[in-house]
Amino acid sequence: MHKRHYLALALIVVPVLAQAGDSRVEIGTGLASYYGAELSGNRTASGERFDPNAMTAAHRTLSFGTRVAVTNLANGQEVIVRVNDRGPWSKSRIVDLSYAAAKQIGMHRSGTAKVKLERLD
Repeated sequence: MHKRHYLALALIVVPVLAQAGDSRVEIGTGLASYYGAELSGNRTASGERFDPNAMTAAHRTLSFGTRVAVTNLANGQEVIVRVNDRGPWSKSRIVDLSYAAAKQIGMHRSGTAKVKLERLD
């Protein structure tokens, strides 16, 4: 009799965290927006499926996988996101956040917020 072995794989969503010793390089300030459930499951520019509950962002030029601290200048709240898409396509904006990231910094109701971006190394 042959034994069968099965390997189960699980996808675990882990928040992107700042780590001790991370250095920060300020990228700039500007207007952030977010995109939500309407794009859920669509492929991002990096090839991943968009998940509005993940801590991700779209940026025009930063490399995929870059971790970025986004601070809402109105309330001081910060979130760490990972760039996995291109955008925003509105010239007046500097970053598009996932819904979860927008909610964490308190901009999910207004839709936009003035933010500071810092690349984490």
